[in-house]
Amino acid sequence: MGACQSFREMCDREKNTNVHLSLPAVCIVWQTAMIILFGVFMRYDHESDAHWVEHRKHSNLTDIENDFYFRYPSFQDVHVMIFVGFGFLMTFLKRYSFGGVGFNFLIAAFGLQWALLMQGWFHWLDADGKIRIGIENLINADFCVAGCLIAYGALLGKVSPVQLMVLTLFGITLFAVEEFIIISVIHARDAGGSMVIHTFGGYYGLSVSWMLYRPNLHQSSRLQGSVYHSDVFAMIGTLFLWMFWPSFNSAICDHGDGQHRAAINTYLCLASTVLTTVAISSLFQKHGKLDMVHIQNSTLAGGVAAGTAAEFMLMPYGCLIVGFCCGIISTLGYIFLTPFMEKHLKIQDTCGIHNLHAMPGVVGGIVGAITAASASIEVYGHEGLVNTFDFMDKFKDMVPTTQGGHQAAGLCVALCFGIGGGIIVGAILRLPIWGDPADDNCFDDETYWEDKKALLVSLSGIFKILNKS
Repeated sequence: MGACQSFREMCDREKNTNVHLSLPAVCIVWQTAMIILFGVFMRYDHESDAHWVEHRKHSNLTDIENDFYFRYPSFQDVHVMIFVGFGFLMTFLKRYSFGGVGFNFLIAAFGLQWALLMQGWFHWLDADGKIRIGIENLINADFCVAGCLIAYGALLGKVSPVQLMVLTLFGITLFAVEEFIIISVIHARDAGGSMVIHTFGGYYGLSVSWMLYRPNLHQSSRLQGSVYHSDVFAMIGTLFLWMFWPSFNSAICDHGDGQHRAAINTYLCLASTVLTTVAISSLFQKHGKLDMVHIQNSTLAGGVAAGTAAEFMLMPYGCLIVGFCCGIISTLGYIFLTPFMEKHLKIQDTCGIHNLHAMPGVVGGIVGAITAASASIEVYGHEGLVNTFDFMDKFKDMVPTTQGGHQAAGLCVALCFGIGGGIIVGAILRLPIWGDPADDNCFDDETYWEDKKALLVSLSGIFKILNKS
């Protein structure tokens, strides 16, 4: 702890938020690198290549059996969640709406390109050394990006766009490695990403925030809040996320019963969470009034917790129980844990990702481990058990109790990568070279976005000059 404090003091110099050269340089150089890497490694898979016609005839298939028609509706929903849901959810700050939705856009656009490469190198590399890209790759890339957007929630309003690009570069890399270990090496199941996405992304962001702790952030407290219209915009993001979360958790499940069951399980978890969130929010507020922060965020916690066990036989009543518990845990987290963490643990969590993603992600991992360990042939049937948990090839002799242990191990890996990776990346982002704002200048769009009033004045001056000429 002392060494970290000394490092923080060494890096605390006068802030310079001018990114006039650094931001364009990072964007152009990294996009050029993406073009080169895509040219070397990326190719269409057999279902998106022009040779599909020959393959279809040879395999006696029809166009409707192309995976595009199964996956694209889910991809659309997930894509809307990434760009609209997450983006608008972050517009609650009174003077940081441009930064919330705009930097969300930047992170996602860069992150999905890097994710296609990183995940491709781990999962989709063929004998020719090429990555074959199809619709499922696009969904997985969006999942990968979600982890970085979750981390951004803890840092909202306190970092520069250059820092966010660095955060995304390392975050996507760490995500691809931990996902490969959890899914392919440990053989844990995590269809909706409670562990791989939410636990990792949550603790990654919290660890970075801890490393970037700002002791004088109270100087910007006048802007660290919402107004009526900013809360309404944030609620739009909540509703998009809430409606499409069943698609998020079921998007990459096996066609048929697994995907069907994942949508049902998530749907029920979300519904149950809303009622308990409203109940706890009203119970702990003066005169029973509701807090919009709880309604915007805690109502989504059930979708997070349903992720790992989404395709398992959780049973409808089990889903309602999980949602019920998550609504309580998440809302109480906003009421008690967030201020405790800022005061005693030096973790400043702008959006409360610990309550929406990190804790519910851990709950989801635990639920997945228990549900997997208690699976039986009586409930699943022999073929159902093999198909749900992928007991094939080198895992064909695995039993449900062992699978439960593997699920728990996957949760530990996600925690280790999130916390450890976040501390390392946070140390890099602490360096005084990234153009981040001073403690008294956080949560304000004017730092990195053109002031609309100044722009109008400039345009007015230009028009006057033109009229005179």
